[in-house]
Amino acid sequence: MSSDMPRPHALRVGVIGTGRVGAVLASALADAGHTVVAASGESTASRRRAAALLPDVPLQKPSAVARACDLLLLTVPDDMLGNVVRVLAASGALHAGQVVLHTSGAHGVAALAPAVAVGARAVALHPAMTFTGTETDLPRLRGCAYGVTTGPEESALADGLVADLGGRVVRVAEERRPLYHAALAHGANHLVTLVAEALEMLAAATPTGEPGEPGEPGDTAGPADVLRPLLTAALDNALRAGDAALTGPVVRGDVGTVATHVAEVAAHAPQASASYAALARATVGRAATDGRLLPLRAGHLLAALEGEPATAPATPATPTSAISPEDVAR
Repeated sequence: MSSDMPRPHALRVGVIGTGRVGAVLASALADAGHTVVAASGESTASRRRAAALLPDVPLQKPSAVARACDLLLLTVPDDMLGNVVRVLAASGALHAGQVVLHTSGAHGVAALAPAVAVGARAVALHPAMTFTGTETDLPRLRGCAYGVTTGPEESALADGLVADLGGRVVRVAEERRPLYHAALAHGANHLVTLVAEALEMLAAATPTGEPGEPGEPGDTAGPADVLRPLLTAALDNALRAGDAALTGPVVRGDVGTVATHVAEVAAHAPQASASYAALARATVGRAATDGRLLPLRAGHLLAALEGEPATAPATPATPTSAISPEDVAR
């Protein structure tokens, strides 16, 4: 850091955007020994978060926040980031040597070009975590991975901030930020959609009723109770083994079962038809690529997913050499 700036553990922090991420990160930095001197939040919810997590921090206009700090956190929506930086730089609110840090996963340091032009130091630091915007998030930051993009001179600074937050650094090249962010959105956001659709399908398939207390004889299991152990095991297995964790009718080549699924989902949970078919097609592709599905069987599965009548071929779904005792039990 430049000689005229405070030591890394005594930075004056300002945060523009006290949403779910900004208020939590600012609070965590305060716990690490930094001083949060000003914050800006427009909505009622943002002001409530600031009051709860940053109770002694004054709420000011964005330009005043930027002028007051050595480390400026820009925790605003992705589509607003560029305009916020341009306005702050044009107004003279940013200064040389100041650290300007954004938390967008999709953007790198190029989004901070107006700040760099006035001599500020640019850091892109994205926490790979979902936030509630409450103090519940604070312990979850310990061990969280942060997608970091910086210039060479800011690398050690970013590493130090991640260490202060109790996290781990993941280096992301500038040109790979959109792909990095797409991976997280595909895995986390789309997982929520997938689970929500599965819950709706189960609700349509099972009798209604209030679940009983877990462990009670004859207690009733709700859709979430059914899915929780299955999804937990599937997620753990997938993170550990990748494609090798795939099980189910597609990998087994059960064309008739898949065709029945397509018809039942269309009839009783049509909102899930498109995603069921899309994910099943992707699963066919992955299982065929690694040899667990023979090409002919894969073709029949894809036809079934298009709503064509099921016509399973006589050939084995999986090459005999690939069948294990575990496969028999699936």
